Amino acid sequence: MLLPVPTAQGVADGSIDLAFRRWKTPRVKPGSTFISSAGVIEIVTVDPADAADITDDDARRAGFASPAEVISKLRKNDDPIFRVGLRWAGPDPRIALRADADLSDDDVHDLVTRLDRLDARASSGPWTRATLDVIARRPAVVSTELAAELGRERAEFKLDVRKLKKLGLTHSLDVGYELSPRGRALLLRLGHGTSQPDN
Repeated sequence: MLLPVPTAQGVADGSIDLAFRRWKTPRVKPGSTFISSAGVIEIVTVDPADAADITDDDARRAGFASPAEVISKLRKNDDPIFRVGLRWAGPDPRIALRADADLSDDDVHDLVTRLDRLDARASSGPWTRATLDVIARRPAVVSTELAAELGRERAEFKLDVRKLKKLGLTHSLDVGYELSPRGRALLLRLGHGTSQPDN
């Protein structure tokens, strides 16, 4: 359940602790967590709700001015409405991870194993090292150009970069990406760290 940035920020600062969704069946369960733009958010409760029972207080806690505004933002179908309780559970753990450039031999082995698994699962062949290399050489370059250089579709390329981000090896910029300190350290350990950013 991805939240819009303002909603995620509201959960983080405590001003929002509810969301309303139309689903055929609940897509989240209490105790589960997900990473948002504002950090880790925990699902506290998931309960059926009737539109007529949504109160002004519910609307405020979901970041809206009125129950009518809540209803207007829901999907326009007949699926049941669910009232989802939310709680901020902490910062995005990837932020600390990508800043950790002090890689032990075990860290390097673990990362290489994970990259090899990603390569092995890809129907189009290995991609992880080439993607890390192009980001190292071309930071802050729009993803369309990076994907084209590698002969890949932009959407597929972006999905794969997210996998590297989960490992703490890259992070997104306003335009494009750059390697994190952890990513740069890994490339150095693998002997791929001599590439300089393109001018």
